[in-house]
Amino acid sequence: MSPKFSIRLEKRDQLSSFFSIVSPFIALLMTVALGAVLFAFLGKNPAEALYVYFIEPLTETWSLHELAIKAAPLILIAVGLSLCFRSGNWNIGAEGQFVMGGVAGSMLPIVFPTFDSFLVLPLMLICGIVGGMAWASIPAILKNRFGANEILTSLMLVYVAELFLDWIVRGPWRNPQGFNFPESRGFTEWQILPEMLASGRMHYGALIAVLVVLAAWVMLSKTLKGFEISVVGQAPRAGRFAGFDPKKTTLFVFLVSGGLAGLAGIAEVSGAIQQLRPSISPGYGFTAIIVAFLGRLNPLGIFAAAIILALSYLGGEAAQVSLNVSDKVTSVFQGMLLFFVLAADTLIHHRIKFSRPVMKTVMGA
Repeated sequence: MSPKFSIRLEKRDQLSSFFSIVSPFIALLMTVALGAVLFAFLGKNPAEALYVYFIEPLTETWSLHELAIKAAPLILIAVGLSLCFRSGNWNIGAEGQFVMGGVAGSMLPIVFPTFDSFLVLPLMLICGIVGGMAWASIPAILKNRFGANEILTSLMLVYVAELFLDWIVRGPWRNPQGFNFPESRGFTEWQILPEMLASGRMHYGALIAVLVVLAAWVMLSKTLKGFEISVVGQAPRAGRFAGFDPKKTTLFVFLVSGGLAGLAGIAEVSGAIQQLRPSISPGYGFTAIIVAFLGRLNPLGIFAAAIILALSYLGGEAAQVSLNVSDKVTSVFQGMLLFFVLAADTLIHHRIKFSRPVMKTVMGA
């Protein structure tokens, strides 16, 4: 019998800083190339389809406003997730924290509709942050207290949050003057995030996202807390010797991540939707995972990556109208992008090793 070859991944001793920087661009180019093939299989002109998907949304003022509206929640959620991932905690439940932030922040305008004051909007944002933090604290406490896998617990809580939102909008919080439609009462002027410019719908949630990016960059690069997060994630034993408690770090990053996701939730409800509905997210919490990795877990990189992923949402909507393709194309593009980012990271940290097992022979007399 001829010897068989085996293939395995061998960890590299030295990492290439150059490829660490360019790998997201390589992943993006591979996604675009494979996307062209996908459109060809769908019977569409690849050049025209890619133009509609990636360029056309940037040619109109109103679409730039829509791009900012979709990028803002991705930035907020991805910045929080980057803190979790840097610390070695896999928070996969940002979608649920986003939903619960929207629910908690909507309590004031729905339960107390006559509460019209300049205080109502700040209180709504605070309630949204607290709602997201409370939901994120559950997997953190379960991990610290019982050693539960945070991937499973945070992910399962997403579906609990979505079902809770669906129930409360169709039940206790349904608009009594809404002709039995499953939606809450509309928010009033004092309860809506105001628009920043008269030329479109972009609201102050976009400005909040930019401020969060700057604050996160300062914390990670200039403060002891940022150093603690990185050390605990890369070398937990070294972190313990330095006096850092991994359990406290886990709770901290989950609370910050959940709070930012909750803030994104209430900003989306108050600024873009302006009422509570059975579904308030097209999957921002899951897409933000791609944004975090595409941005190399760096707040400034996340800002740029969020623009690209927000563009995929707008491009998908334009493609549905102009090309008559399914809305699932957006999910396919985002999935391909995540696959290529993870594949590039794997090849940066490992090399492919081909080996052939040594044939043992028995020498007999």
